[in-house]
Amino acid sequence: MSALFNFQSLLTVVLLLICTCSYLRAIVPSLIDKNKQGLLGTFWKCARIGERKSPYVAVCCVAMALSVLFWS
Repeated sequence: MSALFNFQSLLTVVLLLICTCSYLRAIVPSLIDKNKQGLLGTFWKCARIGERKSPYVAVCCVAMALSVLFWS
């Protein structure tokens, strides 16, 4: 089943995208910052969400990990 039709997989993909974009922006800021509009602007927005809402993203990552480990 693809991630588009399975809600838990979709949430996992979104959390991984947010965490990856935040990590890449911390390591190589010029890679993410030059594309603030368009389709590649989505990565910039994900990086901003990861930076500003990091406690909430961390709690969601832990909750997702627990749900994958114990309820899948």
